[in-house]
Amino acid sequence: MTDGIAAASIWDRERLWVSVGAVALIFLAAIEALAVTTVMPIVSEALDGRELYAVAFAGTLATSVIGMVAAGAWADARGPRGALYVAVTLFIAGLLLSGFAVSMEQFLIGRLVQGLGAGGQTVALYVVVARLYPAHLHGRVFAAFAAAWVVPSMVGPFLAGAVAEYLDWRWAFLGVAVLTTIAFLLIAVRLRGVDLGHGEPQDRRALVIRLLLAVVVATFAVLIGFTAELAVQVGWPLALASVAVIAVAVLPLLPRRTLRAGFGLPSVVLMRGIAAGAFFAAEAYIPYLLIERFGFTATWAGVALMLAAFAWAGASQLQGRVGERLGNTRITVISLSLMLLALACVLVAALWAVSPALVVVGWAFAGGGMGLLYPRLTVLTLAYSNPGNQGFNSSALSISDSTGSAVAIALAGLAVAGLGGEATAFSVVFAFCLGLVLLGFVPGLRLGHAAESARR
Repeated sequence: MTDGIAAASIWDRERLWVSVGAVALIFLAAIEALAVTTVMPIVSEALDGRELYAVAFAGTLATSVIGMVAAGAWADARGPRGALYVAVTLFIAGLLLSGFAVSMEQFLIGRLVQGLGAGGQTVALYVVVARLYPAHLHGRVFAAFAAAWVVPSMVGPFLAGAVAEYLDWRWAFLGVAVLTTIAFLLIAVRLRGVDLGHGEPQDRRALVIRLLLAVVVATFAVLIGFTAELAVQVGWPLALASVAVIAVAVLPLLPRRTLRAGFGLPSVVLMRGIAAGAFFAAEAYIPYLLIERFGFTATWAGVALMLAAFAWAGASQLQGRVGERLGNTRITVISLSLMLLALACVLVAALWAVSPALVVVGWAFAGGGMGLLYPRLTVLTLAYSNPGNQGFNSSALSISDSTGSAVAIALAGLAVAGLGGEATAFSVVFAFCLGLVLLGFVPGLRLGHAAESARR
């Protein structure tokens, strides 16, 4: 029996095409997410949508929360097959809408649909893995999924920039749609007739409430982005009111005392949202800064994101080896300090237009900080969980990630739209993100010391 387990592989004949298709779907979702960051300055100019630049990011992250909750409920109640099929179909439909868009409004609709699909397909794939693969192969599957994110982060921004520069920005969406269709067919054909379970009875009232709350969170996160088109005296109060609504609506989707930075798991989940918001809100404007202020092409603007991705991957590996020795407090301090250094470099470059190398090299420090912090927060979440709440806690971590990113990006876009000069607008965005990192020290020093190694 032991020899059989040791010899088993996710690439065995009966699992090969599901593994290939699932890894390809994760890979393509990562490519698309990174491509958007690189090509959005070109898209917003082509479709005359500068004011709605941030909504293209925030909207997708916001609707992904709905997709996560809906797919998780569907998979638990009826099995993951239907949830996966619908989620991938929505993702492809969103890519096509964005790729063929003739206006910024149509492009944004596509991005919102993409978010529904992206959030749903990730959750559904995780359930497929749980139902189809034996337990001793789960770690290998998720390692393959992690690699499927790392590789695109290293080459995706550069390739997306090259596609936009030498072909057309639309192919950054249409090309991914075609490849996603092929990957999906690999899975659909193999899963045909496979018993993935039929689900278990669910508390429908609780599921409906969670779904409605997710819709509220997504709606008001998108609304913040659209306030950029309103007068400042109207837009800012409406945006702040929307943040308050989101804070109330998201509470039941997170562990108790999360927004109060309660010791242990609540601070872990809050830390994820703050770190994600600071990093991704700033990163959304890194290519924009390089193109507008320093005359970079889209191809070379992607280099800044590539270096940060390499740093993220390297730091993640380092955390896996020495994270236990460093401990949570040291990792927090080191990670946030690296992010502060990166944002300080970018802020100086934005204010005084000094060498763009300060942006490219500086932003790599932010990638290193996130690479140390992100996997540590995941490990801590599992360490604070038991079999009865692993699903809720894992979902809460993802919801905090997406909601924090969506709100921060939307607020950054509102600031950019309300300010005239490019230097001022960019500097306010990076200063805002720097403030978020400083705020991160509050939950970051309250992560606790759960028995991570015993639960890995």
